[in-house]
Amino acid sequence: MREETSAGGVVVFSNAILLLKKYNKDWVLPKGRNEQGEKLEQTAVREVYEESMIKAEILKYLGEIHYTFNDNIDIGDKIHKTVYWYLMTTQNNECYPQKEEGFVEARFIEFDKALDYAKYEDEKSIIKVAIEHMKKINSKKSGKK
Repeated sequence: MREETSAGGVVVFSNAILLLKKYNKDWVLPKGRNEQGEKLEQTAVREVYEESMIKAEILKYLGEIHYTFNDNIDIGDKIHKTVYWYLMTTQNNECYPQKEEGFVEARFIEFDKALDYAKYEDEKSIIKVAIEHMKKINSKKSGKK
């Protein structure tokens, strides 16, 4: 089984999260493969930018997910992927999907609707963690406990 490492971001603007719509209509978070010599944080920021044209900054590490899938090129070969996720913020919500990667739409979706849009359960769990962190950050800013 081949191992792959990726990194991505849960990018927040105001009270919305960046999601990308793939050609097959699945909504996903931006992520991509770690390049040789690149730190995971660099991968996450680069992939967010490449897939959506959003410049984002990392606030904190959120966690990792693992899954296995079949390689489309070498049929029968399985790939075990680990994705490292980071909570990110941006100052601009103008996003543009990378069509070469199969994305047809990029959009910031309100916290309460993002979970309905996201296709995969593991990404939904990372979105939930990100929303909880943002609620804590926002309550500290407003002086609430």
